Amino acid sequence: MRRLFPVTDQTATTGSGGGPLGAPGEGGDAAEDREWSLDELAEAYAYPQARSGEPRPWLRANMVSTLDGAAQHDGRSQPISTAADMRIFGTLRGLADVVVVGAETVRLEGYRPARARAEFAARRAAAGQAPAPAVAVVTAGLDLDFSLPLFTSPLVPTLILTGAAVAPDRVAAARKAGAKVVIAGDGTGVEPARAVQALGALGHTRLLTEGGPRLLGQFVAAGVLDELCLTVAPMLTAGDAQRIAGGPSVAVPQRFALESLLEEEGFLFCRYRRP
Repeated sequence: MRRLFPVTDQTATTGSGGGPLGAPGEGGDAAEDREWSLDELAEAYAYPQARSGEPRPWLRANMVSTLDGAAQHDGRSQPISTAADMRIFGTLRGLADVVVVGAETVRLEGYRPARARAEFAARRAAAGQAPAPAVAVVTAGLDLDFSLPLFTSPLVPTLILTGAAVAPDRVAAARKAGAKVVIAGDGTGVEPARAVQALGALGHTRLLTEGGPRLLGQFVAAGVLDELCLTVAPMLTAGDAQRIAGGPSVAVPQRFALESLLEEEGFLFCRYRRP
């Protein structure tokens, strides 16, 4: 893996030649291309420092897309991913308080509870975090299988974000399964801004959403997405696969600023944030 942006003294050394430095903050051979450690990735993807006063939740998305804009192949993201993408996926989870995901993605991807990883234990303890991030499922109708491990055996209780008008028997079933139900809307659906606020009220300020596209589109439309970590896969799929964000378009395109850019084997790992 190599850092392409931001440009440092080391990355600029071979700007017209062998390529940039292989790891953050190191000297040595500027053309080095190697596997980064999880600590190096954690530093590269650290959440921004909270400003003084009441910390505000920071919502980060992590998605993968092909060159022609497909977020999935045959309904799943795994075929367009890579080992480096999965290392970053694990790192982002290792840094988050909670992983926010749509109910359809839970069903399609076979979501399981996040696990504690020894590599992130000290970092999480120092930040006052639980051993693993909670998973928060966004659902309007609570049409979920509560016998899945996500509900029966999570290290940290699974959260369910839903609306106030959801059927009471489904709420009761969720609570019986051990999930914590959080109301984030007045109707049956979830209001994105209220979801972020509700998670913040529970002490979760480092938020990570992994989709799906419909949920990410809702966060974009509501203007509550702070950061996008996007893996660009050097693949073409054609077809009619979903983009990383779906739903109605925004009135004015939202401009994000490039924070960092990494590369490995042709895959680009982009980090964009709201200015």
